[in-house]
Amino acid sequence: MIYNVLVPLSQDVGFLNVFRYITFRSVWALLTALIISILFGPAMIRWLQRVKFGQHIREDGPKHQAKQGTPTMGGIMIIFSVVISTILWADLTNHYVWLTLLVFAGFGAIGFADDYIMVVKKRNKGLSAKTKFFFQCAVATIAIALLIQEPAYSTQLSVPFFKNFNPDLGWFYLPFAMVVMVGASNAVNLTDGLDGLAIGPMVVAMACFAIFIYVTGNAKLADYLDMHSIQGMGEVTVFCGAMVGAGLGFLWFNAHPAQVFMGDVGSLSLGGALGFVAVLAKQELLLAIVGGVFVFETLSVILQVGYFKLTGGKRIFKMAPLHHHFELKGIPESKIIVRFWILSILMALMALSTLKLR
Repeated sequence: MIYNVLVPLSQDVGFLNVFRYITFRSVWALLTALIISILFGPAMIRWLQRVKFGQHIREDGPKHQAKQGTPTMGGIMIIFSVVISTILWADLTNHYVWLTLLVFAGFGAIGFADDYIMVVKKRNKGLSAKTKFFFQCAVATIAIALLIQEPAYSTQLSVPFFKNFNPDLGWFYLPFAMVVMVGASNAVNLTDGLDGLAIGPMVVAMACFAIFIYVTGNAKLADYLDMHSIQGMGEVTVFCGAMVGAGLGFLWFNAHPAQVFMGDVGSLSLGGALGFVAVLAKQELLLAIVGGVFVFETLSVILQVGYFKLTGGKRIFKMAPLHHHFELKGIPESKIIVRFWILSILMALMALSTLKLR
């Protein structure tokens, strides 16, 4: 909004030209989302406590009964901060920005319904797995179907480390991208089991993809680095900046010991947006490296369930997802969290190195 109001005036007022720069507006989107989160966070937590939106703690895992009743659904605060900040600082005529917000809000609505049924209706489970999966696929399919209609967008697949190998998936790209988005959404959801465990790697991953998105939207940089160039895509960097800021603001309250949990409304929306941003940047496969922590957590669940069924009750890990395995081995929660953050930073740096390894 600020871009659309002030940039036309820059012809008469020279210093307003600064608002043309995506990097400038992305930094301010980050700061705006961070400030909104920190300012409104305490009020949001008090409201969640007042309406008794408290977290239910499972009895069959590591002992976290002290966290019973901690306010959940704090992801509402993340969504609010990101949407307001993006609308303030992005070019509102850019359809890629609106499409990203659609995905973010769509996955958030699914998570909200899941949390509402479980927390407010006092049921042990929220939406059924089939219902949740159906709506996730629906949101992803609509977004990808709209995206591939764009003339500038290609259904070619970028393969890390191989600059001359870009297979065109054609219409098969739609189900492929859908799997990326739904998989990322559920992976973040599985990781959200300890204080700050999911939001830390999410901030790192989104900061990393902000760079990829910016390069994708910059024709000269994209050509130099042998990446797909998509005009107008760079504007989504503002959304990524807002995500980083909102994530840091949420971490202010979610750091151990957490004052609030994000709930499914947060984890599903964050994961869905991360998957979609990877699709926009044409770095779908690279998401497995950038979001390596989320991948490890998901694989631990898949391996645990598969091995359990094949062997008639045996387990690979003490408990899945992986962070619970380390908890049951006696590693303190705070140490697990920080080590996972370190891993996420290292894997993001590995992913960024592929910009030159082509």
